[in-house]
Amino acid sequence: MEMEATTKTIDLVLLVDDNDTDNFISKRIIEITKFANRVEVKSSGKGALDYLKEHQSNPENIPNLIFLDINMPIVDGFVFLYEFEKFNELVRSKCKVIILSSSDNKRDIDKIVNNNHVIKFITKPLTEVSLDEIRFNNI
Repeated sequence: MEMEATTKTIDLVLLVDDNDTDNFISKRIIEITKFANRVEVKSSGKGALDYLKEHQSNPENIPNLIFLDINMPIVDGFVFLYEFEKFNELVRSKCKVIILSSSDNKRDIDKIVNNNHVIKFITKPLTEVSLDEIRFNNI
């Protein structure tokens, strides 16, 4: 007997990665699997922070999930998370962060998964299986 997961549709996902190919693949897999209604893509940590600042008082445009790469120039995943702490309660409580990285540096992983806002670590590429897992766990 197959268990049917009770899933709430995710309205908005924010992809944050400086690699355009990874963003393209991740966005396509999210669209194909109907994982989320909308996908915003930012190619830098700064771009993502600017997006959140711009929309912080508009709940409709605050993402439910942020897929965040660790290794990016200037504003990397760690800096992003540090700055994310400064947002208002609305943003911090609505956004869940999933690290999507090719890094297998254990120190990086340990450091980042101990962050209160990070709920999961996924190794690239994003797949239908990992999205199903997120969906099934009602993240």
